[in-house]
Amino acid sequence: MSMGESFLEFSVYVAFGLLSLSFLLTVLRVLLGPTLPDRVLALDMLVAVGIGFIAVTGIATGVTFNVDIAIALGLVGFLATIAFARFVASRKATDDHERPENRT
Repeated sequence: MSMGESFLEFSVYVAFGLLSLSFLLTVLRVLLGPTLPDRVLALDMLVAVGIGFIAVTGIATGVTFNVDIAIALGLVGFLATIAFARFVASRKATDDHERPENRT
């Protein structure tokens, strides 16, 4: 094993460790909240961590098809974030409209 291969193997292990730590912390944020936007942002972060796992797995195995999967997951995550943002915005507008101080 050459020095370049051992450095790549070490880097993959470090990347998997850091991604695992970020995954656990992000799941903790999803569970603890405290607000809906915090949870939505944490779910978006989970998608980013998933893309990181796919990318590092692709680097470790040399399979280039993983890049296509990561791109597709990124697009789905982006669309889900937009949908959640629209939901939160419409919910806030409805809540503001129904408050007694806003009624005439």
